[in-house]
Amino acid sequence: MPKSEILQDKLILAVDDEEDVLDIIEEELSESANCTLHTATTFEKAQQYLVSYTYDLVILDIMGVRGFDLLQIANNAGFPTVMLTAHAFTPEALRKSIELGARAYLPKEKLGSLVPFLEDVMKLNYQSVWKKALDQVGTLFNKKFGSDWRKTQEQFWDEFEKKLTVDEAAILK
Repeated sequence: MPKSEILQDKLILAVDDEEDVLDIIEEELSESANCTLHTATTFEKAQQYLVSYTYDLVILDIMGVRGFDLLQIANNAGFPTVMLTAHAFTPEALRKSIELGARAYLPKEKLGSLVPFLEDVMKLNYQSVWKKALDQVGTLFNKKFGSDWRKTQEQFWDEFEKKLTVDEAAILK
């Protein structure tokens, strides 16, 4: 498998309270990306990393490590951040991720496609990444919550959809 040029020489932080998830992330990245990976299993260690380094990309679990608090820190520092979740796979967590500035949202069951997912986050603009992420997540949400899962927060989703249709170049330079 060819190495990812997009993730070449990038500094990435992955935070999850489950060591096995971090092992999978490390394995996925080491097989197809020549990048440097820092990992943390606690909020405190992740917070220390976030204030000590400049990351090209941050991957945060939502549960167990105060992922939303870390998202705010990472976002304030200007680090592109993606949310990774198994237990917080809910419309509310997806909305909160968007509101707090996450670039995308990935269910843990999709870790096998981590590298192409991260490549999209790095190369596509905000709208294009979220359109693609929502296509995938939306299908999973439809299966889990029914096709009307957006109804309870219809105004938010309508506004967000409008943002995603803003005509911008899809590829970041």
